[in-house]
Amino acid sequence: MNVLCISASNMTNQALTDSTSVRICKMIMECLSEELYCGEIIDLRTRQLQPCTGCGQCYRTHRCVCDTAFNLIYEKIIRSDRVFIVSPHYAPIPAKLSMILEKMEQITFLHWAKDNRYQSEVYGIPTGILSHGGGSDWALSSYKAMVNDTIANALDTIQLRVIPFSEEWDTGISLPVKTAVNRPDEIFPKQEYDWVNLREKIEKYLSRFPKEAGTNH
Repeated sequence: MNVLCISASNMTNQALTDSTSVRICKMIMECLSEELYCGEIIDLRTRQLQPCTGCGQCYRTHRCVCDTAFNLIYEKIIRSDRVFIVSPHYAPIPAKLSMILEKMEQITFLHWAKDNRYQSEVYGIPTGILSHGGGSDWALSSYKAMVNDTIANALDTIQLRVIPFSEEWDTGISLPVKTAVNRPDEIFPKQEYDWVNLREKIEKYLSRFPKEAGTNH
């Protein structure tokens, strides 16, 4: 199974290996280790992406003529059997993730608008959305509305298939912090996670995905 996990965090104030989003991606890969023949994590902090300018040239090329970094990510998504997007709550989602979604939406919509039978190159790929933020359980419903639902709405246009966690959580899952402690000598609070509990929730979400690879396109 070819799995791609996109870590959408922008935070570079700590060492790259300390990213919560990257750590969640690694946990997904660990949980899927027996099913993988190819797994890759894309850390968007290391990618130089450009916003869509609406030039329309992607209608002809099916790629962005201005953004090689986006095209490389898009090609990897196309070749994937499963895609996971791990996003912190910003305003509401990180800027680089927005750039990727808007370009994929543009490529798909321009063709769909001409022919409503059009199927994108990523049509039907099972996709998971995992959000997280600085709040505990009380904040999760707001993360769903602002992060999961926002991403899911874009993925619907792109024609990726979002896998629900439950009837209530129909756009993926959200992962809370255990504690967030303000530190007088630091700008950002220290966030601590219950990684054992989060792994159990991630494993439960992964169990909702179809077992067979190659059934997405």
